[in-house]
Amino acid sequence: MAKDAKVEQLSYEQAFEELQKIVAELEDEMHDLDKAVELFERGQALAKHCAELLDKAELKVQALTEDGELEDFE
Repeated sequence: MAKDAKVEQLSYEQAFEELQKIVAELEDEMHDLDKAVELFERGQALAKHCAELLDKAELKVQALTEDGELEDFE
């Protein structure tokens, strides 16, 4: 996935994969301050997007369980 893709257009899996790559890049490589800040900001946006997608999924699961469509998880 291109790092310039709009965060809000990424699936959870795409955003999480890119976030992992950014974390590894920040841990493993030396960057000038501007590049490090750019990576950090992109990582923050990706993390926020992932959290929002997980929240939406959780609300869907809660709605299904309240409607009785999913009774047991065991």
